[in-house]
This record gives sequence, structure tokens and C-alpha cells, in this order.
Amino acid sequence: MPFLKNGGLFIPTNKTYEMGEEVFILLTLLDEPEKIPVAGNIAWITPKAAQGNQAAGIGVHFSEGDGGANVVRGKIENHLVDKLKSDKATYTM
Repeated sequence: MPFLKNGGLFIPTNKTYEMGEEVFILLTLLDEPEKIPVAGNIAWITPKAAQGNQAAGIGVHFSEGDGGANVVRGKIENHLVDKLKSDKATYTM
């Protein structure tokens, strides 16, 4: 998504958030042992009971200059390279 210049991530949740709200996430990627702190802002919201059975959740745009976001973005990209030919459903766009 080109408007997310710093990268971002969809997080399934039923909690209520506002567009633009700042969030802080402790993120664990797949089977990696460490939790990575990431700051960002809500860039989109998929509400409960959205059309097409989409999962409720938030899209978090990583904050510019956040070291954790840079680490997470690189790790996500590395994980996705391995998943491109997978038959499993993802939340990627």
C-alpha cells in the first residue's frame, strides 16, 4: 500500500480505535522468541461484521524513524518472501 511510506501491519482485534490514534505494540513475529516494540498510528479500521467476512482489526502505519519499526519491516519482508507461494490465507495486500 503505497500510502504507508514507512510500512505497516494489519492487527486483528475487536478493540475500538480512532483513525490517526497513536498506538504502541509489542510484536512477536511467527516463531521468533523476542518481542519488538513498535510505534505507529491507526491508518485504517475494519469494523466488526465487515462485508465479505473480513476479520475485524486495525491497520497500523509504522512511525517514521522508529528503530523497532525498521527492524519489524525487514523481518516481515524476509518472512513474506518465503510465503509468496503458500496456499495459506494471510492479511497481506
